[in-house]
Amino acid sequence: MAKAGWKVTVLEKQSSPGGRARQLKANGFTFDMGPSWYWMPDVFERYFGCFGKRVSDYYELERLSPSYRVYWEDGYTDIPADYHELKKLFESIEPGSGNKLDKFLEEAAYKYEVGINKLVYKPGQSLTEFLDWDTIRGVFKLDVFTSIDKHINKYFKHPKLRQLMEFPVLFLGALPKDTPALYSLMNYADIKLGTWYPKKGMYAVVEGMYKLAEELGAEFVFGCNVTAVNVNGGKATGVTSADGRTFEADVVIGGADYHFVETKLLPENYRRYSEKYWDKRLMAPSCLLYYVGLNKKLEGVPHHSLFFDADFEVHGREIYTTRKWPSDPLFYLSVSSVTDETVAPAGCDNLVFLIPVAAGLEADTEELRDNYFQTIMTRFEEKTGQQIRDNIVYKKSYSISNFVDDYNSFKGNAYGLANTLMQTAIFRPSCRSIKIKNLFYTGQLTVPGPGVPPSLISGEVVANEVVKHFG
Repeated sequence: MAKAGWKVTVLEKQSSPGGRARQLKANGFTFDMGPSWYWMPDVFERYFGCFGKRVSDYYELERLSPSYRVYWEDGYTDIPADYHELKKLFESIEPGSGNKLDKFLEEAAYKYEVGINKLVYKPGQSLTEFLDWDTIRGVFKLDVFTSIDKHINKYFKHPKLRQLMEFPVLFLGALPKDTPALYSLMNYADIKLGTWYPKKGMYAVVEGMYKLAEELGAEFVFGCNVTAVNVNGGKATGVTSADGRTFEADVVIGGADYHFVETKLLPENYRRYSEKYWDKRLMAPSCLLYYVGLNKKLEGVPHHSLFFDADFEVHGREIYTTRKWPSDPLFYLSVSSVTDETVAPAGCDNLVFLIPVAAGLEADTEELRDNYFQTIMTRFEEKTGQQIRDNIVYKKSYSISNFVDDYNSFKGNAYGLANTLMQTAIFRPSCRSIKIKNLFYTGQLTVPGPGVPPSLISGEVVANEVVKHFG
């Protein structure tokens, strides 16, 4: 918006930029509080390229190898960054699967090209946006009407390979049986485009965006808790904050959770979606997180690890179907100090554990959090052969109630709406209000969807819509 010549004021509830991608500093440790996977580097390059800049103008990237490790019940597997090594790994697990991986990724590359470069940059205001000939001709190649679990099953039978291919959608969207096979584009992003790390953490991306915005003249007001969008005659005139300040505006863009902006900041007669509508949405997971500082270095543990030593399908059902606290959860571990010595004191490691949990769960108590922590500590120590409980010098938990308190998050969600067919494109909450002509929405609850790259894209999409309608 600033690039288009608008005077932009960003109102942020927290004391620093980043939202869910905030940073936590404590006892000499630095933690990324939210996103920790840097996938789809081309989307970040495109973002900075919109302003004649490059990613390297703001932060330094390193490709991780191995990309990540998966702990199974019977040991672990490192996922190599090198594609030929990965094919060998697939072959060793299931003979013939190496060549099948070639074919699978050939299709996924097409979906990525069309999906990322064409479909996700649409504002989702009308079906006619998707009626260009290339998209129509390729609609069956995009596998929109097939589920990703059926699609993966066509190529791979071994449960380990199936879990490797399903994990990107399970952690970020919905059950594989409910997710369109279009999202095998995530496998292309994982395997071909790689897993990267921005030096000094994911917060380096936030700092780069913040610096760029200021260079373009955008102003930021931190510690500003917006309590109302002011509306007069079907037009937003500005917003009011908790401390009584009023900010006048020609256009308002809501970057907080869509549900919060609509149901808490707008008069009832200006809301488009009912509570019944919101309650019927299938949410992507929330998280139970632990930020842990150790006074020693771990041995042989990589940057990213996935603990798939529990039942994959049971945990998936508990997130999306029965919606209860998991009985025996899968979990994820990030140890960025393996790659970056600046994020922990000398001789120490910083650990972030993440358990995906259903959004909207009750009884998010300290006792429950501690019970889960002890559970995953036991499994971590068993799988890695390293004792760490007595070496913990810092620990902070974060879950559903914190997401609600800090981000006004609907049902305490961490990732937004699940990527089901009926929650894609025009079936997502609209990025433009139909009742207030100059109110727009951006972020993970509107188009195109959850995750850091889609949220970046969402900002570009809505800015283009504002410029189109208001010049």
